[in-house]
Amino acid sequence: MTDLIRSMRPSQWVKNTVVFAGLIFSLHFTRVDDVLLTVAAFAIFCALASAVYLLNDIKDREMDREHPQKRNRPIASGRVPVTTATVASFVLFLVGLAASTLLGTYFLISVAIYVLLNVGYSYGLKHVPILDVMIVSAGFVIRAVAGAVVIGVAISPWLVVCTSLLALFLGFGKRRWELETLGDEAPKHRVALEGYTLHLTDQLIAVTTASTVVAYALYTLAYDTQEKFGTTQLIWTLPFVLYGVFRYLYLIHGEKKGGNPTRALMTDGPILIDVALWLITVIVILARF
Repeated sequence: MTDLIRSMRPSQWVKNTVVFAGLIFSLHFTRVDDVLLTVAAFAIFCALASAVYLLNDIKDREMDREHPQKRNRPIASGRVPVTTATVASFVLFLVGLAASTLLGTYFLISVAIYVLLNVGYSYGLKHVPILDVMIVSAGFVIRAVAGAVVIGVAISPWLVVCTSLLALFLGFGKRRWELETLGDEAPKHRVALEGYTLHLTDQLIAVTTASTVVAYALYTLAYDTQEKFGTTQLIWTLPFVLYGVFRYLYLIHGEKKGGNPTRALMTDGPILIDVALWLITVIVILARF
């Protein structure tokens, strides 16, 4: 059971916290009903994400056995039988989709798209360079959109733009780390890496880094943002975004980390402090004005 839970990767559930973006930026975080709906949406995405991880590990078990770290995964190592993992994945998909029907039609549609996209990713789309990272990015956007529709608030185009660009930045950073770490063996562990080079990933990271920062800055200065929140003070949260982006670049290039963005987010002290300060600053500004 412990190995099965490990295969569900609860440490990765932090990615699903993006569903709370709609709650925070709509100023609905003081409404108990909306908070409970968002928590329920978070739990559903955790179940579905775990189902996807199980499915992906089942599909990749042979390739994972050749990877220096992934070979120790419970399914690849044989500690969790394929049959057990398959049943668990099916149950999680079933529970997640069934629970989604209770949270409204639009939320169910968002969840269905998320599931179809990730199943397609596991069954071949992850082997297509660039598209593989774009699909991962789309998963974050879908979570953010689902978090908005579940409480019935408008979906901001800025939410879509900033979420997708940040996810692309993290995704291409991960690909670069894999290329540098695995070297010539990289395509054997992830087929899509055959289409990447260090120079290409550096170019992609440069584009998404600049785009992410500029998009967030424009969001804080946009007229509709100022009209919605009644303040121009969100610009003061930009330094935290800049530091977070620069810190992650430092982890990739300076400390040769970045293979697991979630682990960096959860274990790197400076990033943890930076995210906490950003969140506190956002809430204080929005609550004040």
